[in-house]
Amino acid sequence: MRSKNTLRQAARAASLACVAAACLAATATHAQAQAPKWPDKTVRIIAAGPAGGSADIVARLLADNLSRDSGQPVVVDPRPGAGGVLAVNELSQAPHDGYTVLVAVNSLVSEIPHIVKLRVDMAAEIKPVAELGRGGLVLVGAPSVPAKNFGELLGWVKSHPGTVSYASYTAGTLSHVLGLQLNKAAGIDMTHVGYKGSTPALTDVMGGHVPLMFDAMPSSLPLVKAGKIKAFAVSTPKRSALLPEVPTFTELGYPQLEATGWMGLWIKPDVPAAQQARVREAALKVLAMPSVRERLQDIGFEPGQPRSPEELAKSLSADYQRMGSVLKSIDFKPE
Repeated sequence: MRSKNTLRQAARAASLACVAAACLAATATHAQAQAPKWPDKTVRIIAAGPAGGSADIVARLLADNLSRDSGQPVVVDPRPGAGGVLAVNELSQAPHDGYTVLVAVNSLVSEIPHIVKLRVDMAAEIKPVAELGRGGLVLVGAPSVPAKNFGELLGWVKSHPGTVSYASYTAGTLSHVLGLQLNKAAGIDMTHVGYKGSTPALTDVMGGHVPLMFDAMPSSLPLVKAGKIKAFAVSTPKRSALLPEVPTFTELGYPQLEATGWMGLWIKPDVPAAQQARVREAALKVLAMPSVRERLQDIGFEPGQPRSPEELAKSLSADYQRMGSVLKSIDFKPE
């Protein structure tokens, strides 16, 4: 009798456990079904740069397709100034609900802290959730430069020691650092000339006032295609589909000049993790659209890679350390 009671109790306990498990599963399924889709109201995308700049163009591409897919308004708010710092400040004042995001290049975290004296830690202020597009820098030259390829260019620079200059879009950025690295690796002595943006620098390169420049692909590509400047090498790991005839620095024997920048979608770190995941999922859905990928290439970007937020953060840290090491070697001081 005792063993029968024990069996009945065990059976009853097992039955209750099954019921409880079923209830938990049903509750989880219901909760998942009820989880809010992002976006379900107006989204604000802050673009770190001027209207018409690379960040603004990418932000509007994301906004248009996100709005079309979700049926919700998506507003783009360009915020130029201070290398993107003003855009980050604007994001920091937004609510913590994930409905205000930022589109900006990775240099905001990997380069700007070395260039400008900041009161905040950029890596702690913003968190990358998705890579939207990527691209390297291209070494371009004035039409008057008497070289048809990189080998001839080096020969020309070496034959004019101390007299050849190169422009950067901002002192202390990758555009500056790649020239320093080429000087060291090739045994040349180009003089750096820093500008405040690609547009004035490229204007002087086209006019022959500064013969060379390391520039981002989106701003230089149209001018290369139009024959207004020459392209000698790209910093990407492999040849760019945008300039397939231009060799990489690596294949030319200068792997230390390999570097890739990326345009990212960023969010406030204190936005709940589940909401961050929804933002990322929605962005990746847009990036998978063939029309979006084609448009990114039209403006000079390779489509972004599906790296995780953790992988993006790790690459930012590595790039920050690399930039710091090179700038320290020339005793570069932030403004």
